[in-house]
Amino acid sequence: MGIALVFPGQGAQAVGMGMELATRFPVARRILDEADDVLNMSLSDIIANGPMEELTRTDMSQPAILVMSWMAHEVMMDVLKQVEIQAAAGLSLGEYTALLAADALDFADALRLVRLRGQAMQDAAELQPSGMVALIGADEASASALCAAVAQGEVLQVANLNAPGQVVISGTSAACERAVAAARDHGIRRAMPLPVAGAFHSALMAPAAERLQAALDATHFRDPRVPVWANASAQPVQRADEIAPSLVRQLTMPVRWADSVIAMQAAGVDQFWELGPGKTLCGMISRTVEGVSCRNVETPDQAFALIEA
Repeated sequence: MGIALVFPGQGAQAVGMGMELATRFPVARRILDEADDVLNMSLSDIIANGPMEELTRTDMSQPAILVMSWMAHEVMMDVLKQVEIQAAAGLSLGEYTALLAADALDFADALRLVRLRGQAMQDAAELQPSGMVALIGADEASASALCAAVAQGEVLQVANLNAPGQVVISGTSAACERAVAAARDHGIRRAMPLPVAGAFHSALMAPAAERLQAALDATHFRDPRVPVWANASAQPVQRADEIAPSLVRQLTMPVRWADSVIAMQAAGVDQFWELGPGKTLCGMISRTVEGVSCRNVETPDQAFALIEA
């Protein structure tokens, strides 16, 4: 039996997430308090009470999701006392939580990095009108062909390979509009613009990558205790000196989530535990591989259920 811990990315946020954990488990309450101290703001109040418009801001949702996911992780460890993990991975932002779970960096450093990451991504998004489009019934080849056909010299590229038949593309607003209009002509069943601030995981995030690079270079990383499967390569990161380059590439390159899941299964993982808000990753995993189980932990009852797993 091999267990991989997986952590969600931006979009999983919800007002009140993790509050039941904070009420029931002192370790979760301490994480919320530490987050407020590190960021010198009441992130805990925004998580608990919203409003949703504030929590959804890129610079707010990223640290909030990391905090809630880390609360779920520490509660899981508190409940189980001892569990052997074989791998870790996270979707986009979630890769930072995965590195945290692998003891590759400290919580305060992870929190500062994702706060800066959110701010830098928001600022980059505001430089040019841009967005993302989900393609249902597409694969990498058909999505890439669509991008090439309608880009017209503008940025438009594959951004997320989430599961078979579920691909997201990123680019300028005009290019995204052309992609929506032309998707059916390329054999893609449906194209849906996403409610995001900008073209994440595309070349338009290069200014954010530059800002993040300096902060990553100043951060102390350790060799991960377990392999952390990187978004950009779908390969395991196992040394401290691999971490910063991987996190920089992640901002402008496609998130190869489906490939990472397939590779983790091939490496012996047969259980995926999604720690944090929602169960989006479990849905993607179940559409990507067979013969594995996926459980999510965001409430005390779900944490206690792991004892019987």
